[in-house]
Amino acid sequence: MSGFEHHLEYNSESRTAHPSVIAELRSVSKSFGGTLALDDVSIDLRSGEVLALLGENGAGKSTCVKLFAGVYRPDRGQIFLEGRRLQLSSPVEAQRQGIAVMHQHPGLFDDLSIAENIFIGRLLKNRWGILDHPRMREEAARLLEVVGLSADPSTLLGRLHTSERQLAEIAKALAIEARVLIMDEPTAALSEREVERLFGVVSQLRARRVAMMFVSHRMEEIYRVADRVAVLRDGRLVTVRPVTDLPKDQAVQLMVGRALSNLYPPLGSELGKTLLKVEKLTHSSEFNDVSFTVRAGEILGFGGLIGSGRTEVARVLFGVDLAASGTVSIDGRSVRFHSPADAMKAGIAYVSEDRISQSLIMDFGILANASLPVIDRATRLGIIQSKQELNLVKPHLDRMRLRFRSFEQPVSTLSGGNQQKVVLSKWLAAGPRIIIFDEPTQGIDVQTKAEVHAMIADLARNGIAIILISSELPELISMCHRVLVFREGEVTARFEREQLSQERIMYAATGTIAGLTDSSSPLDYGGELSAARPADGFIKPANADSRFRSFLVRRELGLFVAVSALLVPISALNPRMLSAGNLRALSMDAALLSIVAVGQMLVLITRNIDLSVASIIGLAAYLSADTLRSHPDLSISIAFAVAFGVGLACGLLNGLIVTFGRVPAIVVTLGTLALFRGLDSLIAHGKQISADQVPGAWLDLTSRSLLGVPGIVLLAAGVLVAIGFALRYISFGRELFAIGSNPNGAKLVGINAKTRVLGAFACGGLLAGLD
Repeated sequence: MSGFEHHLEYNSESRTAHPSVIAELRSVSKSFGGTLALDDVSIDLRSGEVLALLGENGAGKSTCVKLFAGVYRPDRGQIFLEGRRLQLSSPVEAQRQGIAVMHQHPGLFDDLSIAENIFIGRLLKNRWGILDHPRMREEAARLLEVVGLSADPSTLLGRLHTSERQLAEIAKALAIEARVLIMDEPTAALSEREVERLFGVVSQLRARRVAMMFVSHRMEEIYRVADRVAVLRDGRLVTVRPVTDLPKDQAVQLMVGRALSNLYPPLGSELGKTLLKVEKLTHSSEFNDVSFTVRAGEILGFGGLIGSGRTEVARVLFGVDLAASGTVSIDGRSVRFHSPADAMKAGIAYVSEDRISQSLIMDFGILANASLPVIDRATRLGIIQSKQELNLVKPHLDRMRLRFRSFEQPVSTLSGGNQQKVVLSKWLAAGPRIIIFDEPTQGIDVQTKAEVHAMIADLARNGIAIILISSELPELISMCHRVLVFREGEVTARFEREQLSQERIMYAATGTIAGLTDSSSPLDYGGELSAARPADGFIKPANADSRFRSFLVRRELGLFVAVSALLVPISALNPRMLSAGNLRALSMDAALLSIVAVGQMLVLITRNIDLSVASIIGLAAYLSADTLRSHPDLSISIAFAVAFGVGLACGLLNGLIVTFGRVPAIVVTLGTLALFRGLDSLIAHGKQISADQVPGAWLDLTSRSLLGVPGIVLLAAGVLVAIGFALRYISFGRELFAIGSNPNGAKLVGINAKTRVLGAFACGGLLAGLD
């Protein structure tokens, strides 16, 4: 029995006549800026069932997900959990109620480890309130084994590929051990093998009576995993039916409002001359000895598991990475690209698999994003000509039938399908001769998918050479003239169109008949979940050699080398450079700077900046010194309190305007720089305080030592250790990194970004006052 038949049999046996309702949206409506996203929608999630939620991009699916997740609150209607009405105030509250969510765009953080990502928002602590990193790594390792991600839990998430991140998001959801699991496009970045692993986990969660909602644009997956199907169109619920009562073609018709034909258009049969020739291309440990050709009008498919070398080859062809050996020829002429700009000049375009991080600037408007590759054509004397800019990209945006309000609308407000249309329009405007499409239909609805397929086929008919990288086997089989299959960096098979089949591609990609994994090895997870065998190609725990290579590319090493390059020749020319007196003076200056720098580091971690720090130091120093001059009998501690108070007040003012006033930090602190400097001038009336006007005890502080080490150096060391400890072992510190790494993701896990950013500015101001 095949894996597909087995799954259908399991579904039919596991359905119950009257499963209990666990979670429910009842007559819910939600609007955004006058646009009605949901209109009187009622759906329920039942114990041990999977409800598939279908609809085009913008139909309201993600809004339903975020209502269950506590990200949004309904304008009208109610949310129920096991018969109780819920008032979800935040994602953290939803998690406390046992609702776990795998978001379409994972709320993950590149600057945190995999283990910290899994537990962010509810980081594990020991009895002293300190973060328990060993326990988090241990628990994370167990969850990673369940989802089949072979990785060291202490690895920074930023080192993972897109599919590996999605598996980390799945592990994060499983960590909650929820009663309700919402899966929003969980398989968009996964290959067939990873999808099978996820479905194995879903089957075990179904046996544990977890209620699940599955949002996907992949119809084959929906009809494998779902018990019931709910269809949304334009924010309204069209129908809810058992999956056995709703054929695929009828479901598609209900989604788009009409019958959809030609999901895969016919391909042109006439191919031109060879445009691209690759011979024995190799890139370190990513791929080896890759050779192929692409002719004008040809669509060459790249198949294989995620991490098998497909995307890595594309990155070398586009100049993102450099090949170790091998040749690339265009029109018979050997080329070597040192940057994407070189590849673009040669007529190559690359539609990345990660449109959010690598293809779009989310805060920019549609027009600004679409015109990026060709903006120089609309520039005259350094000034962008708006009309010419629009003329360059509008035909391509119209061709893609983009749904939008205005060309200035930020792409972050568009649905995933419309974002992909902007990406495609951007590269079409550049007029390339060779286009690499990396997962071009990932996470978009069937209607948009059909439009993208038609556009790719049309480009091929017009003589453009195309490389199509896809994890969807029907897409590879239906859209490609030939397919190369990768496994562990090697091309393991080459198929002509008439030879293509899903079984052959999966065998070449995995070395197994069906390409499925063995999930029989036991691993306790709440008593019932078992582990899947790790997939090939995933990141392995770091060994000594990889740790040494990581050390060599650290930014701190580069800074050390640069400083040494200055100090060594200076010391050779002037031996007094390394004298005891000079080193003492340098250490004291460095200590004072380090106190200020570590405070500003906290602000920078959150993606903000404080330009007013010098003015804060000046104002705090003058007021504290003036206090002692006016009241020489006061304790030195009072002067310190004044300096701390001034620094803290200034930092809080900056933070309040940035967070609650929503004004960019660079604008705020540029203004307060002038404000604090002006206050200093008004208070001082142009007069300075000399050393003989303050008590000697105040001046003696800078000369005190302990065991020959200046006291200010010891103070700075203490501050650095304390801040370093807080950043590593206190929740507040890790949450600062999360905010800076992914502000929107921080909201999804319930981190209060405003209070954390305000705290960072306050600490920065306080330490500036100390200086």
